[in-house]
Amino acid sequence: MAEPVRIALLGCGNVGSQVVRLLTEHADDLSARVARDLELVGVAVRDAASPRAGVPHHLLTDDAEALVSRGDIDVVIELVGGIEPARTLVRAAMAHGASVVTANKALMAADGARLHEAARESGVDLYFEAAVAGAIPLLRPLRESLVGDRVRRVMGIVNGTTNYVLDRMDTAGESFDEVLADAQRLGYAEADPTADVDGHDAAAKAAIIASLAFHSRVTADQVEVTGIRGVTSSDIASARAMHGVVKLLAVAERLDEGRISVWVGPTIIPRDHPLGSVHGAFNAVVVEADAAGQLMFYGQGAGGAPTASAVLGDVVTAARNRVQKVVGVGESSYAALAVASPGEAVTRFHLIVDVDDRPGVLAAVAGIFAENGVSIETVRQEIRGEQDAELVIVTHPAPKRSLDATVASLREAPTVRSVVSVMRVEAL
Repeated sequence: MAEPVRIALLGCGNVGSQVVRLLTEHADDLSARVARDLELVGVAVRDAASPRAGVPHHLLTDDAEALVSRGDIDVVIELVGGIEPARTLVRAAMAHGASVVTANKALMAADGARLHEAARESGVDLYFEAAVAGAIPLLRPLRESLVGDRVRRVMGIVNGTTNYVLDRMDTAGESFDEVLADAQRLGYAEADPTADVDGHDAAAKAAIIASLAFHSRVTADQVEVTGIRGVTSSDIASARAMHGVVKLLAVAERLDEGRISVWVGPTIIPRDHPLGSVHGAFNAVVVEADAAGQLMFYGQGAGGAPTASAVLGDVVTAARNRVQKVVGVGESSYAALAVASPGEAVTRFHLIVDVDDRPGVLAAVAGIFAENGVSIETVRQEIRGEQDAELVIVTHPAPKRSLDATVASLREAPTVRSVVSVMRVEAL
């Protein structure tokens, strides 16, 4: 009989345990698809003495480096997370001839280029579909299905925690702190939610998406990031008054022939936009291409079983390649487009400005916008007290640098008490 495809698993938490379950329960189907048995030969965990449900104890080890360096492993599944020791383990696995499947968005966004180079040098595969949007098949269409097209823009909701929080703020009228505490109780948010609510998780995914969509190397530190901590009930209400809704969007778009813009931030979009109707912890991404037009990908963006589904899809592909003695599609970075500075992106903006309620204030505020080259589309004034008013302003499309200069001038103006909120506006 033909030798089985040997698989090693690094990490056996929520996702890893589901990978083991699916490997076991779907063994016959997976073997038929690969034309070889898939044999799990080792599972690296922090404490090998602690039993793991569904994992034979003899497979457990706390020496991950020894496992990936055995030399008889065909595919290593990396579910450790973070940069180190994941990077060292992945590099060691490749050096010893193993293809790698990872769900590690932080690692791919920070060091993807060098990992692709290492995979090419070793003649192995590197797959990472599960690193972005969980079960949603997004990266493979960008890398393969749309390779004959020209992608113009990718815009989406790629973090379920923040979508859950913003959705509850909109539908239930609760404050950010109330909803976040509830999300933590339900397991939608971590005990330390920083990576999610401050946008860093979405930024890593945006970097990976941009790299694939535009055939260029983009890292997470090149992504402009604004989280959702500053989103208030007033922002939610103001968006509703505009027939819009606030979502944390990740956007990667082609500015011209030589540059791309990549950013993450709370954004007002129409309620009837495909992304406006994405509720709860779900993810959705819209891709715009020259020939294909607009495509939408929607589904569960996190969770053990959904993410394990994406992992096993990559495992089957990597295993097939091993059986056929070929290597799949690697990195495509030939375009080498530059990432534009945050100030170069052009969009509309929504501002809430707290001002003195007296004659001439509106004219003075409008003058500040004009001085900085930002045109106002609409203004709505709401009285908050005897001498206090709130201006809700929506601009025409303007460069981010011009808007930033406008905000800085507003904060120095004697009649402006504070700039309460600044958000982007898309497709209204």
